[in-house]
Amino acid sequence: MSTADELLTTFRDYLLSRSDLLLQHFIEGFDWSAEERSLAPRHLPVVGYLRELGRPVDGAEAALFERLSNAADMLHWAQTYGITDFGADFLQRYGWVELFGTRGHFASEKMAGGFLLLGPGVHYPDHHHEAEEIYIPLTDGSLWSKDGQPFLPRWTGEIIHHPSNIRHAMRTEAQPLVALYLWRGGPLAQKSIISGRMQ
Repeated sequence: MSTADELLTTFRDYLLSRSDLLLQHFIEGFDWSAEERSLAPRHLPVVGYLRELGRPVDGAEAALFERLSNAADMLHWAQTYGITDFGADFLQRYGWVELFGTRGHFASEKMAGGFLLLGPGVHYPDHHHEAEEIYIPLTDGSLWSKDGQPFLPRWTGEIIHHPSNIRHAMRTEAQPLVALYLWRGGPLAQKSIISGRMQ
């Protein structure tokens, strides 16, 4: 079993262990037996924050976090944006890995899933996309805004749902953010439309 396959199994088992009805509906009927692609490892500066973070206290999130951290050097990390979008500093503290999807380690046209990393002191401004989205933070203390509402703290294991084309934004303070994400119901490789400003 490959490193990516072990991570996918832990990812799937984590989601299937959750009793939240919204999440269950989101992943219902998804075929987890996707074909593995051969993707070369690709490192980004933000991945270094994984090594500085303590693992979550809760058993389920801790197991997934640890599996991600152990696999990080073998994964193909990527960025949607370029230096002209948000600047060089943002790119030093931002990245994601698609575990499965149209570009991921495993091929899927139905749903995409993986992990987002944001370093400390990052403002990811208002953006939206056609795909419906779920985030589940694996770290505490990040701030989230949806549909122009005030930023509120969200915690490890909390399910954050963004319907299609709803504006949302994230901020980190001293603590980096590690979050599981899922996309479905729209173009799985769409670049988000930025509707907010960097601060």
